[in-house]
Amino acid sequence: MPLKLAVYPGSFDPITYGHIDIIERGLKIFDGVIVAVARNSEKNSLFSVQERIDLISEILKDKPGARVDTFDGLLVDFVRQQGATVIIRGLRAVSDFEYEFQLAQMNRSITKDVETLFMMTSVPYSYLSSSIVKEVSSLNGPVDKLVPPRVKEALDRKFNHN
Repeated sequence: MPLKLAVYPGSFDPITYGHIDIIERGLKIFDGVIVAVARNSEKNSLFSVQERIDLISEILKDKPGARVDTFDGLLVDFVRQQGATVIIRGLRAVSDFEYEFQLAQMNRSITKDVETLFMMTSVPYSYLSSSIVKEVSSLNGPVDKLVPPRVKEALDRKFNHN
């Protein structure tokens, strides 16, 4: 039986417990999950692509089947290059669905070889986004329940909270 790989793409700026929840649940379905950090020069990111890769790699080091990579260009091209067949997308609310549905339909129009799997976030993370984490952290608010300790440390350094 061939190895079933899925790709979980995103900016992960920074990775949150909501992202980790989707990765862990994806690993119960697939033999491997590639966390694909998007290189998007149009986004004003807090962490560099390399910083995000390093943080995610450290957090996932004890999760067999999970690995981190980066991509630019078309997601479906990256997915096929990796030998994967599925894109995992997390949905927090109905408002996420319309945009994600459009992306999935576009990807499907480009190639029929790649499917998109929508996963609802677990209830404790339904409000959580990287943007919210950055905003709360920038105001020196508590993010301990939103991100792993290593990410909190990195946020504290970025916002000079040490």
